[in-house]
Amino acid sequence: MRDGSTLEKIEKARLNYEHTFQQAATLEEKSPVKFLIALYRGNFTNLLLSLLFYIVKSAPIFVLPIVTANIINIVSQPSSHSERELWINFAVIVVVILQNIPTHTWYVSYMSRAIRHVEAGIRSALVRKLQQLSITYHRDLQAGRLQSKVLRDVEAVEQLSKQVMLTLMPALINIIVSIVITVRNSWSVSLFFVMTIPAAILLVRIFRKKISSTNKEFRKEIEKMSSKMSEMVEMIPVTRAHGLEEVEIERIDGTLRKLQGKGLRLDIAEAYFGASNWVTFQLFQVFCLLFTAFLAYKGQIEVGNIVMYQGFFSMILGSVSALITTYPNMAKGFESIYSITEILNSQEIERNDGKLKLREISGEIAFEDIQLVYPGSEHHVLEEVTLTVRAGECIAFVGESGAGKSTILNLVTGFLRPTGGKLTIDGVNIDDIDLREYRKFISVVPQTNILFSGTIRDNIVYGLPDITDEQIYAAIEMANLSEMVKRLPAGIHTKVGEHGGKLSGGQRQRIAIARALIRNPKVIILDEATSALDNASEYHVQKAMQELIKGRTTFIVAHRLSTIRDADRIVVMKQGRIAEIGTFDELIASKGEFYHLKQLQI
Repeated sequence: MRDGSTLEKIEKARLNYEHTFQQAATLEEKSPVKFLIALYRGNFTNLLLSLLFYIVKSAPIFVLPIVTANIINIVSQPSSHSERELWINFAVIVVVILQNIPTHTWYVSYMSRAIRHVEAGIRSALVRKLQQLSITYHRDLQAGRLQSKVLRDVEAVEQLSKQVMLTLMPALINIIVSIVITVRNSWSVSLFFVMTIPAAILLVRIFRKKISSTNKEFRKEIEKMSSKMSEMVEMIPVTRAHGLEEVEIERIDGTLRKLQGKGLRLDIAEAYFGASNWVTFQLFQVFCLLFTAFLAYKGQIEVGNIVMYQGFFSMILGSVSALITTYPNMAKGFESIYSITEILNSQEIERNDGKLKLREISGEIAFEDIQLVYPGSEHHVLEEVTLTVRAGECIAFVGESGAGKSTILNLVTGFLRPTGGKLTIDGVNIDDIDLREYRKFISVVPQTNILFSGTIRDNIVYGLPDITDEQIYAAIEMANLSEMVKRLPAGIHTKVGEHGGKLSGGQRQRIAIARALIRNPKVIILDEATSALDNASEYHVQKAMQELIKGRTTFIVAHRLSTIRDADRIVVMKQGRIAEIGTFDELIASKGEFYHLKQLQI
């Protein structure tokens, strides 16, 4: 058991953790570098220690050219040097090389702590943001694109971090140290070294736009492919059932061909960039060799110094070349940051802070002249809808597809907000209510139930850790699941498979009803809960639903009109308006819209 102080520390750390990534997410999309710096806030100590150990562990590459030059000078001029100097230089380089083992390990260790923290943090920030975004946003965002952002783009940002830590920072240190040592020996030779920097900047400026644009095109094509692959997997039963395998293969192949073309353009752009970089700096090195050889020929420097300058110049060229060749990968990372911030910067979120937290509700819900128009459309989805639902009343909604039935249910759950009029819960405007608390009093049983790949028990008690087995079996009994559970070898601990694939539609629906029952909700929403079932399954589910709605405010959307005979009132929707309201018998007797719908089903 954790004591109170430990829990407080964990909660404080969690809040600080969330604050860091929320702060990073609020940065402008065109500031990927600022975004990256914000992500590493709180890890600067690890980064500084990593940098310190890098400098120490890299000592051999700085010392080796100097020792090599010293040894050549000692050997070429033995009269001016002693044998002892030779052994001192040898001992120095051996010690400097051996220290690399522990210091390199510490360098990677501190760097990895920072990078892994950021990698986990970005994914955590995305998960938190996805839980805050509106249902409308989720409907518009394809699952495949989302997976690409959470997996591929986060991985690309992680690689960007590694490029910065493993390549960028070491390269800059190598360049600075090499130039400083060279300036101390010969300012004229150091000019060659310094000139590599503007040359590198010029190359980056020449190729930057081309590489950035091709990276963006490639990233968008990857997202499209991921989305289509996700759709393909979901459609496999339909595809196989209709013999459309070749059609589906051709559809995916078309996307893959586009991706191949975008990838080829990106590879060619990077190839031109890399080749231009290599040729430019090889020419620099040749001219540096010629210049230092000329100085040695004139007696202005010792012969061994040619090797030293070539060593340092090779180090600089290698560092500058590394900086340039990693630029395409860094460009991918920056493009992935843009992709991630599309989600993190989205303002389509539910705002519940500071709103009324309901501790109890009776279930009285009133629609007062409700209007609903989707953004960018002039068509009213709902218009002049006025209805008061008493606590504990069962209301059924019927009508043609597109009449607005499911839209009303989405208003009750708070997934949609009216653009006109007022929706109240126990007399309180839903706009003033903390929806997270309000939804604790609601249970929803949709037409297509969503089960995760755990056990029956896991799916029933989802989000309720303190439920006892007695409560679970009571819910199972009321959901008419007892006989099914008894027949299973593992009982309630039976695995249901992905999306409940090991169960029938009726069994999945009754598990969803048990999940709703165990929460003891005040408001029940049944969205065509039996429309996809056969008669036997519908019978069992109907019996379960009778237990579910007892004493609770219930909203039912149904296409099978026979299933709502016992509803307290039936609301007939037509083109976003209420056409009729009454009991089953009253509406049949009136021979209006409901009567005609019923006749169509006979």
